[in-house]
Amino acid sequence: MDKPKIRFKGYTEEWEQRKLGELAEIVGGGTPSTGNPEYWDGDIDWYAPAEIADQIYLESSQRKITELGYDSSSAKMLPAGTILFTSRAGIGKTAILTRKGCTNQGFQSIVPHKGELDSYFIFSRTGELKRYGELVGAGSTFVEVSGKQMASMELMMPSTMREQQQIGAFFRRLDHLITLHQRKCEEVKKLKKYMLQNMFPRNGRNVPEIRFDGFTDAWEQRKLGELAEIVGGGTPSTGNPEYWDGDIDWYAPAEIADQIYLESSQRKITELGYDSSSAKMLPAGTILFTSRAGIGKTAILTRKGCTNQGFQSIVPHKGELDSYFIFSRTGELKRYGELVGAGSTFVEVSGKQMASMELMMPSTMREQQQIGAFFRRLDHLITLHQRKCDGLKKIKKFMLQNMFV
Repeated sequence: MDKPKIRFKGYTEEWEQRKLGELAEIVGGGTPSTGNPEYWDGDIDWYAPAEIADQIYLESSQRKITELGYDSSSAKMLPAGTILFTSRAGIGKTAILTRKGCTNQGFQSIVPHKGELDSYFIFSRTGELKRYGELVGAGSTFVEVSGKQMASMELMMPSTMREQQQIGAFFRRLDHLITLHQRKCEEVKKLKKYMLQNMFPRNGRNVPEIRFDGFTDAWEQRKLGELAEIVGGGTPSTGNPEYWDGDIDWYAPAEIADQIYLESSQRKITELGYDSSSAKMLPAGTILFTSRAGIGKTAILTRKGCTNQGFQSIVPHKGELDSYFIFSRTGELKRYGELVGAGSTFVEVSGKQMASMELMMPSTMREQQQIGAFFRRLDHLITLHQRKCDGLKKIKKFMLQNMFV
């Protein structure tokens, strides 16, 4: 089939097979002598493959060369709109130049012919470029694809530049939205990290650096076991089918990942299975805490359930410990568990050890609740931006599979 499955309105013509070298110039790079200081620290952008990461656009290189350095090397000046393409081990990383510059010899860059190839259209096909480069690249020391090989790459292309441009613009908008949500997510994560460092007292202090208005009392040292019950788990016999596939949530450590709340377990047990095991029923608001290798993963139960023996879960005493407040201190809980855990086969922290953990605590439940609510809002924003980002990536993947032949 010579037409994509999904197209913008107004386009019906079949796509045609073209060689990349007919649509663009493929340009290598070069490196001035590193031993000559007159060649370096000038004002000409000069890129190395290590600089090409997840960014789309390149605005300035880490190292720059002088006119003398440029003239002395085989580096070629590339115009804005060039797609840099890494051609050695790590083949196929791409980025678009926003202003002219040059590269070292680790690239075979794509300089589109005006009116024949849209920069963002070909950048959107990075996956194809990468697969082709890896397939045809060869070298005795390391895999490398040549300019001649890249120029010979065959691509199915729209018959009009206008269709290329519309497709390119569509993926540019998608990438912009993905980048936007990624940045927002990273910003909130940085804010969370900063607040975690400053909203709890540092070592040797009894007041935090940052506090909500109206709270002035010193924090006090308490043991976790004074504020919560620490509860282990158990497993019904796996050989008895009457114990399994019931309606009681029963969690295993492998289920605890990046989610905050747990609504339903992967496996469930029956009343008979529950009664036969040492599993304990945990109420909503319990913080599950993994107590074996992989110590310190946490999540909050939204409804009652139980766990296997790979947990020492924290059941807050009503009016003494806020669930989200202690969940926000996952980092401290994890460090403590890893420090005190010990076992001949694998590291494990006991319920008694967790109950003995000392924590600096606000003197009022109200301050705990405000801190917990603050971190709950931050976590909600992080999750929101991450979900939007993941959703857009799925859309992009689907469209990449269906908007090209």
